[in-house]
Amino acid sequence: MSIHEVAIAPLSGDSDATIAPRPNMATLVVNVASKCGLTPQYEGLERLQEQFGSRGFTVLGIPCNQFAGQEPGTDAEIAEFCSTTYGVSFPLTQKVDVNGPQRHPLYAELVDVPDAEGYTGDIRWNFEKFLIAPSGEVVARFDPRTEPEDERVVSAIESNLPG
Repeated sequence: MSIHEVAIAPLSGDSDATIAPRPNMATLVVNVASKCGLTPQYEGLERLQEQFGSRGFTVLGIPCNQFAGQEPGTDAEIAEFCSTTYGVSFPLTQKVDVNGPQRHPLYAELVDVPDAEGYTGDIRWNFEKFLIAPSGEVVARFDPRTEPEDERVVSAIESNLPG
């Protein structure tokens, strides 16, 4: 199965709609949370969306409540928080599990990808990042503490923009 075929319901709650990393587009997949010490990373994620969005790139925010209950809100509360607090314009999905027996199939595809230090396996915390190339290949994994606008992230995005 291609990673482009692994769909997640959008935060909007439209049960007939799905979103997934799209072919011919670079996608930064990030498990997000509203009540985490790393939540201010939303600002950097939004700036990446603004900087590269017109060039075939998107952030895909995936709320998860598995880390100290730091994403407890409903879909509506999450959407309101992201919109009013950080002006998020990139797509957000419904909450999913990223670890454990109910791990979403997208994360089942992602967790075996090593980061720069060679770590593979379970998601460590909120705001772990994966870059998916337009071809569907997972080309980079970044530690949760790595800021979205870190040179390594920006360079990886620039190297994987389509065209």
